[in-house]
Amino acid sequence: MAENQPVKRITLNDIARLSGVSKTTASMVLNGQSEQFRIKPETRQRVCQIARQYGYRANAYAKGLKLQRTNVVGLIVPDLANYGFASTAKYLEKLCRDSGLLLVIACSDDNPVQEKLAIERLLDRQIDLIITAPTHQDPKYYKSVLKQTALLQLDRFVPQLDLCYAISDDTPKIAQLVQRVITTNHLSEYFYFGGQLSLSPSQSRLAGFCQGLAEGGLGEQPDWILHRDYRPESGYRLMQSLVERLGRLPQAVFTASYTILEGVLHYLTEYQQMDKLLNRQLQLATFDDHALLNALPFHIHSIKQDHEQIAKQVFTLIQQTLQGKALKPVKVPCEILWRG
Repeated sequence: MAENQPVKRITLNDIARLSGVSKTTASMVLNGQSEQFRIKPETRQRVCQIARQYGYRANAYAKGLKLQRTNVVGLIVPDLANYGFASTAKYLEKLCRDSGLLLVIACSDDNPVQEKLAIERLLDRQIDLIITAPTHQDPKYYKSVLKQTALLQLDRFVPQLDLCYAISDDTPKIAQLVQRVITTNHLSEYFYFGGQLSLSPSQSRLAGFCQGLAEGGLGEQPDWILHRDYRPESGYRLMQSLVERLGRLPQAVFTASYTILEGVLHYLTEYQQMDKLLNRQLQLATFDDHALLNALPFHIHSIKQDHEQIAKQVFTLIQQTLQGKALKPVKVPCEILWRG
């Protein structure tokens, strides 16, 4: 059996030679400029027929270099399995596609080294703009990227960086939810499971939680605030260590993301404690939402981000950036989903 050999891609020079025209004429035809330069219809037809016959595709990088645009946008998210980022990416990809832009999606694994590698690979492809969810708060690297291409921030932002972003307005809704859970259930304790505290959404979500504690009449206790990262395993470990410390389940837990909630539910399932949710001995609430929460036999309140609106706002920022317009940061309102 013959080994697979790489297929030689036909070039513009090949099209010109096979058509019996100059490279310039072939380029004008394939770029839709036949009428502008008064190229004969039979010449245009011959060039297009040869191009179709041999499956010619223009070199996007060369064309982009000439036009100073590639119509390619890069998006770097922390976790492709994260429902929130996946939803935003889905809406944004369609908006880009419908406008003639190609959205290339990469993953940072919430790791600064991997984020940098993803950015470098996108820069190698001469893309027009990069959107990233920053994995750290050091502005130095992002400033170096700005020297090479436009940059926007999604879901997170670096405070010391004068760079536009689109995020969810999470603090007020978290405060409202926490306050109501406390007063409705007459809580004397309320625990918080969060991700990396250095990230901007971690800080704003914690601020909302602490505000809700105060409005609910509970003084903030430092040992109620627990942090790891936004992976499901962290939710599991945080719940495990808290139960070991208390010798019992807590009265209530607020998770700063749906992924952390997944880990908490995994722990409760493994240790056969799900009945505590059914009889409401344990109150769970979370930032982020998933339709699955509507199908559970117990009630978990959640704060839903408007991923479609976030995508629309990011797309507007993309258009404004490519048009050289001034940008303003965007905060998209959230919605509390009360269950039960």
